[in-house]
Amino acid sequence: MKPDEIITILDQKFAGRIKAKNLEAKDPFVVVDPADLVEVCRFLRDDSRLAFDMLNCISGVDYLEPDPKKAPKAGFDPHMEVVYHLSSFRNKHRFVVKLILPRWKDDIAGAIPEVPSLTPLFNMANWHEREVYDLSGVWFAGHPDLTRILLSDDWEGHPLRKDYEFPLEYHGIRGR
Repeated sequence: MKPDEIITILDQKFAGRIKAKNLEAKDPFVVVDPADLVEVCRFLRDDSRLAFDMLNCISGVDYLEPDPKKAPKAGFDPHMEVVYHLSSFRNKHRFVVKLILPRWKDDIAGAIPEVPSLTPLFNMANWHEREVYDLSGVWFAGHPDLTRILLSDDWEGHPLRKDYEFPLEYHGIRGR
């Protein structure tokens, strides 16, 4: 099935809840609100025409231009994205679902944004969500064990955020 056919099915099922779509991207995608994520992904998995049975990966992306001189020309307002790549083995097609989030929950600096966990739908979401939490600082509500997966438990911050400041040292080991 082609991406435009997938989007047509999603538009019919979720009229008005598909916030944006892009068929011209290398990986065509739709944007949904976090509140609709689980329902949309359940439909993508369970509808026999789509049958997206594999969650390939989840990525956290920080859209921030830290240089104040370049920020006005960046072409975007600062935000975070969570990107879900899905595949169907049976139907041999792929698709992407994106969430666009504020960098900070309720505009409170340091309060990381929150999205629902997909672990009830896709077991493989477990480690992917932990990695995005660990490195990009997105909280996955309802995750069964949302703990750091790559960094130690006492690590502070999320290193893939563009405003992250690498520590001078960690447990006596010089960092920079």
